[in-house]
Amino acid sequence: MRRIVACAVVLAMLAGCANAPYRGSGSTWEPVVDVRPHQQAQYSTDLFECQQHANKVMSAGQAAVAGAIGGAIVGALLGAAAGGNGRFNGRMASVGGVAGGLGSAAEAEGGQRGIISRCLSGRGYSVLN
Repeated sequence: MRRIVACAVVLAMLAGCANAPYRGSGSTWEPVVDVRPHQQAQYSTDLFECQQHANKVMSAGQAAVAGAIGGAIVGALLGAAAGGNGRFNGRMASVGGVAGGLGSAAEAEGGQRGIISRCLSGRGYSVLN
């Protein structure tokens, strides 16, 4: 059980560190936008508002922890269903925790970026990435 908790904590920390590119991450991400001169004055306000919308959904770190816990439970159940002993079940739980944490963190990060991109596009900006 301690390994599962340790894996969840490590995944949460890695999700926070690994998703810190130059232009922000998650709800602080700033896409590359072709801003027309007449849009320049309004762009900062629109970007901030779109980032606030993205902030309403689960962050990558939170999703990593939730995914790791869910993956560990599923892995342990699969190990037990396969008739494994305690050590095998623990390994299955660890693998499930890592897979669940990484997958959930990536999905949440992409979700927040998508919200920002769609929000800015909806406000008339040409989002290039």
